[in-house]
Formats: sequence, structure tokens, C-alpha cells
Amino acid sequence: MTDPRHPDIEIYVKNCSLEQLEDWIRTRCSSLERRFAQGLIYEYSCTMDMAPVDVMIHQKVVGKAWTSIWFKSDRTPWAKDLDCAMDAFAALETDIRCIAAGWSNGQDPDEWWEITTGQPEKIQWRTE
Repeated sequence: MTDPRHPDIEIYVKNCSLEQLEDWIRTRCSSLERRFAQGLIYEYSCTMDMAPVDVMIHQKVVGKAWTSIWFKSDRTPWAKDLDCAMDAFAALETDIRCIAAGWSNGQDPDEWWEITTGQPEKIQWRTE
């Protein structure tokens, strides 16, 4: 049995510029339009597989190195966060993290996948 499709996709990317992230997203969608920017938060609309998808990029969310990319839809090229993280790692060649499982009761919210060498490893990521 395969894991169900996640209702949205979120990954954390280390040390990448906004331009690098936008360029990567553009390779995965047919259009990308910035709708909003304030401080370190950017909101976009894009089209993936002929479906509208809202995207939010929030820079420096964990310390100064990590940027969140949140695809607010299940209509992305990826079934789950780890699929997206592996794709981003291959394209951006930098450390990527994502939650180990979808958010639900009983899951450990501190258990994450980390990709630093191309193979995902489970880590505890506590952000106190």
C-alpha cells in the first residue's frame, strides 16, 4: 500500500536565494506570478498540471539559514513532502528538510527527513 497524497507540500531549503528558489519552482509549473511580498514573506500563484496552486516562500524561518517553501495544494507534481524534497535537492544541490509524516495526531512533529548527500535520513529537528 502506498502512502496517501499529502494535502499540501512544505519543505525547508538551506542557504538558497529567493531567485534560485523561484527559478526551481518555474521549472515545475507553467506559470509563476508573485502576488504579495512583505519583509521575508512572498506569496505566488502558479499552475501545476493545469491546476492553480498557491505557493508561499518564507525566508529565514529557522535561524538565518532555512527558507520554507509551502505549496498549498495536493495538485503538485509530488505526492508527499519527501518527493518534493528529493526533487529540490537534485535541482538546488543544498540541504533540504521536510516533516517525516503528514501532520496528524500521534505523529512526532520533531521527526524530519534531512537530505544532505542525496539519501534521506531521519533526524530530530527541535527548534526551541
